Amino acid sequence: MRVLGVDPGLTRCGLGMVSGDPGRRLSAVAYGVIRTPATDDITDRLLALDQQISAWIVEHRPELVAVERVFSQHNVRTVMGTAQASAVAITAAARAGVPVALHTPSEVKAAVTGNGRAEKAQVGAMVTRLLGLAAPPTPADTADALALAICAVWRGSALRRLEQSRVAHVKVGGVR
Repeated sequence: MRVLGVDPGLTRCGLGMVSGDPGRRLSAVAYGVIRTPATDDITDRLLALDQQISAWIVEHRPELVAVERVFSQHNVRTVMGTAQASAVAITAAARAGVPVALHTPSEVKAAVTGNGRAEKAQVGAMVTRLLGLAAPPTPADTADALALAICAVWRGSALRRLEQSRVAHVKVGGVR
């Protein structure tokens, strides 16, 4: 399974492409960050995010795009920018016909580190270890994007198994 993780942000939007299956070694296909200057007009910034995320989708052909679910913060300006960047990522995936999974930060941290309140350094260290990287990806937005992709690979397979079980149960029961 190939998953593109997106850690949304207007100034820095982390991207991380992971390949693998649960129970097997995962590998990092590509990772990086999209930067847009805070001095640019919001329309230009969102358009740049859309173009670059769309280019990643075309180049890396993910089966799923995992985006961090926006949560309430004290700084409304920050949460608005994050929500806008998130919407751009979701729209780019939808335009390409790629399904989207949304994961909360605590869900991602718990999946990768076993602790939903893990610090960024712990997430970076575990991403490095799980993907066999030589050093933690920087900036932290990139490590977060890879963590999102890892979480989606692991969670996605569990959800697929549950759905397959439900479908098999319905077929056996004669109701369809």
